Amino acid sequence: MAGVTQRHASLLQAESVGLIVVDVQEGFRPVIDRFDETVRNCRILIEGFSALGAPILVSEQYPKGLGATISELASVLPSTTPIVEKLRFSAIGVDGIDTALAGAGRTHWVVCGIETHVCVAQTAHDLIAAGYHATIAADATSSRSPSNVTLGLEKCGRAGVEISSTEMILFEMLEIAGSDAFKAISKLVR
Repeated sequence: MAGVTQRHASLLQAESVGLIVVDVQEGFRPVIDRFDETVRNCRILIEGFSALGAPILVSEQYPKGLGATISELASVLPSTTPIVEKLRFSAIGVDGIDTALAGAGRTHWVVCGIETHVCVAQTAHDLIAAGYHATIAADATSSRSPSNVTLGLEKCGRAGVEISSTEMILFEMLEIAGSDAFKAISKLVR
């Protein structure tokens, strides 16, 4: 059908999506599998969402013990980004996050960070339970063991969470080439 502009419902649309970066903290650096790759893709997501003007939220699990969000990510966060401390594994149900979610006016949230099978998975499940759509950027999340990454992603998929990748997410949100955001994101993924 020529001229059809209706997009499939599973494709992300920039005006309805936000990003939640879960617990990418110094204390995890020595123990997380593929930590550097995970951080690289989280950073691409942060910079891509910034280029698209989409909201970003950050959680920190027990920062007194695990440290703050790593400098590689903290340095590229927009100055208005809420960074919320938590003890709960899920970021959902934490006052600062819940308030930011409600205020953002987005219906779909992309989740990235650490650990896939604990805080990321529980956040994604709780987003669904709260009436949001959720997508996990599989290449922007990890755990201490690869098997826990696989199990966490599989369980999330069965619960209705979309499993995607950094590039798929950003290019779906872009929808077309030629814009300033496209140029910025194209440089990020090279």
